[in-house]
Amino acid sequence: MQAGVPVWGRRGDMKYVRQSPKSEVRSPKSECVGAAEEFQTDAAFWAWGHEPAGEMAPREEAPPGDRPRDLEERAARFGEAIVRFAKKVPRNAVNNRLIDQLVGAGTSVGANYSEAKDAVSRKEFKNRVGTSRKESKEAMFFLRMIAAAEETLAAEARELWREAKELNLLFGSIWRK
Repeated sequence: MQAGVPVWGRRGDMKYVRQSPKSEVRSPKSECVGAAEEFQTDAAFWAWGHEPAGEMAPREEAPPGDRPRDLEERAARFGEAIVRFAKKVPRNAVNNRLIDQLVGAGTSVGANYSEAKDAVSRKEFKNRVGTSRKESKEAMFFLRMIAAAEETLAAEARELWREAKELNLLFGSIWRK
């Protein structure tokens, strides 16, 4: 056997790939034997881990008024922001439940809208958009509770609450059509 990192081949056989001394950041694509032939993906997806440590979240650097026009992208960015915010909230007996509920609701907004876009009927679309609306309302509630529990994070929670409110209004408008 060769020294290196074990990698599974296409047919389940184990192969070893030598690890270079400079391999601090490795692309998942480089560890898969024959991945280029099997999976056709865009280069931007595989390049996400190659930014310097300080630039891992380029979306946060966008101007505050620069919101994406694509609602699915906006909901996804909201979910990402909720996850980042939840990591800042200190864990204790009170906050644990609030954090879990907030992350569940905040990330479900985008997931349900993504499913709505793939709906096969108008009824299914309306149901999923309605669920996204409810989840954004729930995220608003738990952001308010976290702001009350952790006053040092209240300003950031208010910003996220405003975004959740805007998403709620957008989903409500779509749902009524």
